[in-house]
Amino acid sequence: MLYGKEHVQRYQETDGEEGHDWNNTTVLLLTTKGRKSGRSYTTPLIYQKHGDDHVVVASKGGDPDHPEWYKNILANPEVEAQVKGDKFTARARTASKEEKPELWALMARTWPDYDEYQKKTDREIPVVVLERVK
Repeated sequence: MLYGKEHVQRYQETDGEEGHDWNNTTVLLLTTKGRKSGRSYTTPLIYQKHGDDHVVVASKGGDPDHPEWYKNILANPEVEAQVKGDKFTARARTASKEEKPELWALMARTWPDYDEYQKKTDREIPVVVLERVK
């Protein structure tokens, strides 16, 4: 099973032929700029489409702290995303309170563990909307 850096590498090498379909769901690659280092970091994340947007969840498995990629988008919301062979620039934003219930339900249908992750932590797990820029 692909995971972490190996997942990213195989996804990039095969334009997602390996790595897009993962554990009965779909994965994109999200590249953020480090808020301290300024370096690029690429993370494989489960996603779903919602209209023209892509939706991901900053769950970190229910950890009490946000994942690093989420902290990076708070500092710099311009990101790069790759869905299979489609690479694009996007603006990442946290879903509003009004949007979140619908988007959370969408994501929990594709990865039911999200509901368990939320029960494990006092942190409100953010849902992130990636809006294509170009």
